[in-house]
Amino acid sequence: MLRTKNIAAVLAGLLLAALAAGCGREGSPPVKGPRTDRLPTYRVGTGFQLPKSPTWRKAHRRGYLVVGAKEDQPYLGEKDPASGVYSGFDIEIARMMAASLGFEPKKIRFRTIASANRETALQNGQIDYYVGTYTVNDMRKKIVGFAGPYYMAGQGLLVRTDENDIHGPQDLAGRTVCSAAGSTPYQRIAADYPKAKLVAYDTYSICVDNLLTFQVDAVTTDDAILLGFAAKAPDEMKVVGKPFSEEPYGIGVPRGDTALRLALDDALEANERNGNWKKAFEATLGLSGVPAPKPPPIDRYPAN
Repeated sequence: MLRTKNIAAVLAGLLLAALAAGCGREGSPPVKGPRTDRLPTYRVGTGFQLPKSPTWRKAHRRGYLVVGAKEDQPYLGEKDPASGVYSGFDIEIARMMAASLGFEPKKIRFRTIASANRETALQNGQIDYYVGTYTVNDMRKKIVGFAGPYYMAGQGLLVRTDENDIHGPQDLAGRTVCSAAGSTPYQRIAADYPKAKLVAYDTYSICVDNLLTFQVDAVTTDDAILLGFAAKAPDEMKVVGKPFSEEPYGIGVPRGDTALRLALDDALEANERNGNWKKAFEATLGLSGVPAPKPPPIDRYPAN
């Protein structure tokens, strides 16, 4: 009976959050938020100058940074529908970068940019940089620049905490697996693990609802997104096994602004060394119960 009540409470929280945030979004805001009391504070680079960066010069004249982000990914990048405040691991990465560039928290303005519009927003100067589960790949490097990567994501599996027979994709034969319609994770399961029973919906939050109500056995997408959902209800859901793809998340910048890209690389390295990166993870995605991983090596690729 207690477990049934717990599941009902989680579902109620998901439903209320979805109603508050609106329909058709890729994931709903969490029942609870990141541990703000455990978030690090970032030392602002007083007197910082980056004259070779046209993006930084423009932001400096403007008086604030405009940062592109997601608003609907639990514990990664999400926007409180009531207060308008953004929070999550990606948001913390954006804030620590801003501090290193000489901008204090009140001089950051987050702007929600959909995945399909990220390159256009950077090219048109609508945003100064973008932090939001943005996978680095060679095709995108032809259009925009990337600092980092700051996190190595990979396709993973979310299951109920009482599930002891699924440890990785090799265990999916005959099991019902949910993902987003048309997504790369859906296609990978279909191609590589054809014995799994695949179902698809427009949003991952529907998959999670179906997981909690025993309609599916697992949910699959980037493990970072799954960790965010697990952090909503760690007593009900868990991420299992090792990632079975590589998705390096980078900070998107205008393609020609090498000075900004390298300055952000420096900032990432500094925050990894001083422990801020780990603290930010533990206060956000770490609430899922997964320990902070080692950050991936930064790729300081030459200007092209």
